[in-house]
Amino acid sequence: MNENKIIDGKLIASQIKEEIKKEVVKLKEERNITPGLAFILVGENPASVSYVKSKGKACEELGFYSITNTLPEEVSELTVLELIEKYNKDEKIHGILVQLPLPKHINEERIIESINYKKDVDGFHPINIGRLLIGVSCFISCTPYGVLELLKRSGIETKCKNVVVIGRSNIVGKPVANLFMQKSINSTVTVCHSFTKNLKEYTLNADIIIAAIGKPYYIKKDMIKEGCVIIDVGINRIPDASKKSGSRLVGDVDYEDCFDKCSMITPVPGGVGPMTIAMLMKNTFDSASGKIYDK
Repeated sequence: MNENKIIDGKLIASQIKEEIKKEVVKLKEERNITPGLAFILVGENPASVSYVKSKGKACEELGFYSITNTLPEEVSELTVLELIEKYNKDEKIHGILVQLPLPKHINEERIIESINYKKDVDGFHPINIGRLLIGVSCFISCTPYGVLELLKRSGIETKCKNVVVIGRSNIVGKPVANLFMQKSINSTVTVCHSFTKNLKEYTLNADIIIAAIGKPYYIKKDMIKEGCVIIDVGINRIPDASKKSGSRLVGDVDYEDCFDKCSMITPVPGGVGPMTIAMLMKNTFDSASGKIYDK
């Protein structure tokens, strides 16, 4: 196996975090500012608990101030809104993250829109999404931002390239498509989804494929052209009796099937996942330093 083909998200994320760590020291020394991030976790969804724990650990490693609020599953929407408003007004907090998904009785859109867009380090607020669309300074959703950084730091050209995005979610598909249309990146973008006819026709013409559909092993080698780059955003849990947990994580791409035909590819796990947390840290630092929005 040619390891030069593997885009190592763990390695690149660690490099980004080391860069941020140094900048945090300078920010504290020169301006007496410590980046602050508030987490709001509703319920005990195991994946959500794990994600928040990982994000809190990253804050600790980088010298951020963070606080985690764990609320019961049955908490009222009003209580969550009041907590968000508290952090909107708290000058020590530069980023607010409400871990999704939320229980069905809580309106996710209302929760996201209640966060001050200048503290929306997840990049989900309509104002940040709108600013991304028109190409002005904003917080970019962490996973799409991570995808872009993976390509940049791996020396993969995006200019004049055909990028096919498979999936149209608000968290990945739509923002990543908007991001790659920007003049600073200059890709030609096609968005495919569950109603796309003849998906293979599009993927066979792709220089870069960004798979975010939530279907394990969906992309096979007969769907890709020789030498394409594959960014696999999918995280799917499938049964595996050989594992202690009884399952393992795989992507939307059949990694082993596609490996020889593509020029570069991200593994799952260890590809896009670590980058999402790294870019959350980057957004929070940029919020604290006033890089995105003036203080």
